[in-house]
Amino acid sequence: MRHIISVLLENESGALSRVAGLFSARSFNIESLSVAPSEDMSASRMTIVTSGSDAVIVQIVKQLDKLIDVIEVSEITSDEHVEREIAFVKIEDKSINKKMMADFSKNEFLKIHKTKNNEIIIECVDSPKKINEFLKSVKKIAVKIVRSGSVGINSN
Repeated sequence: MRHIISVLLENESGALSRVAGLFSARSFNIESLSVAPSEDMSASRMTIVTSGSDAVIVQIVKQLDKLIDVIEVSEITSDEHVEREIAFVKIEDKSINKKMMADFSKNEFLKIHKTKNNEIIIECVDSPKKINEFLKSVKKIAVKIVRSGSVGINSN
């Protein structure tokens, strides 16, 4: 089962490496990883997406919580939460017809960026499921696809 783990950790050299090392040492796969400054400038928020049974995830959370740089750790997918991901898709102008462009323009989760080399970049911010659906719909005309990985927060 897919899980999102949120880790608040100190901005210290090697902190990210120690967290990744914990996963590596136990042969757990990290599907996506996002790290950015948090509301506290001395700490960063790390969002890890991984898969495993509930028992395995509980063990990972306990082991993460023991790391010296970790301030707080929680598994957020077991409660109500909001999850988003961003994807950029580069497409040549000539690959898009007017109807497709109109559909893209109407979608509230898509933003279109024009480039100088006869290409457009479509920015999509949505749930991973919706991102996957969107990417499937443009896969044949996409020149390049870049995804961020998920970030999430409990909503209760």
